[in-house]
Amino acid sequence: MQQNKELVRAFFGRFFETGNLTDDLDIFKAGFVNSLFAMQLIGWIEKNFSTTVSDEDLNLANFNSVNAIANFIERKGV
Repeated sequence: MQQNKELVRAFFGRFFETGNLTDDLDIFKAGFVNSLFAMQLIGWIEKNFSTTVSDEDLNLANFNSVNAIANFIERKGV
């Protein structure tokens, strides 16, 4: 899972300064992510981890922090 966290942080680093980004920080409440960026994030997950994010997966709890995203990727089996 650590590798997935690093990949998620690197993805975020392409778009904004990640110095204040902790693994449990709610990236929506902190203003790092809006709905448009969330769609970019989902596309990145699907492409880079060769998986599909289904409608059932579109739960904010799966994407609201680095830990949540890494856990989601793990649960998808990639």
